[in-house]
Amino acid sequence: MDLNASTTAFIACHFENDVVGADGAFAPFFRAQVEERGVLAVARRLVDGAHDKGVQVAFTRVAFKEGHSDLVTNIPLLGVVAQQGSLLDGSPGADIVDELKPTAEDWVITNPKVSAFASSDLDERLKNAGIDTVVLFGVASNVTIESSGRSAGDLGYRVVVVEDACSAASPEAHQATIESFGLLGEVASADDVLAAL
Repeated sequence: MDLNASTTAFIACHFENDVVGADGAFAPFFRAQVEERGVLAVARRLVDGAHDKGVQVAFTRVAFKEGHSDLVTNIPLLGVVAQQGSLLDGSPGADIVDELKPTAEDWVITNPKVSAFASSDLDERLKNAGIDTVVLFGVASNVTIESSGRSAGDLGYRVVVVEDACSAASPEAHQATIESFGLLGEVASADDVLAAL
């Protein structure tokens, strides 16, 4: 694998307190696998490696306006957001976890959708920066990673999913996404990705 630092972006998806935090609203769904797989530590290595090589890092976060006025509950998981009153923009739950705080050079992309590309300016920013390859990692593998990866592929990007920097509610759900991406993009380890830079 080869990656050109100047045309690659690392996209860290939904590393928010409510999603991956120990006390987050979605901790009952996702926290056990985040811990078991060591996802936050692997993500930290990826972000540090990207910064060292001058690779653009984008943190995507799903967050909603006060009262969830922009929340469309056509997706069952988003219905849970409404029930819990979680992921409100400006609340601690919607903040990126302390382990992965963005720097001033990182992009923080906020949208009210599952895919990082839906209802956001991510595609425009990437194209304006000359990016043709996206390296995706985050939670959950079968939700935001799969949705964002499919969107990126349809938009013409080379897509790499970092297997050991993702997790889902169960190992089986994670593995199903990884198997799908053998056909839709590339699957690599954090070590492979960092070595490729």
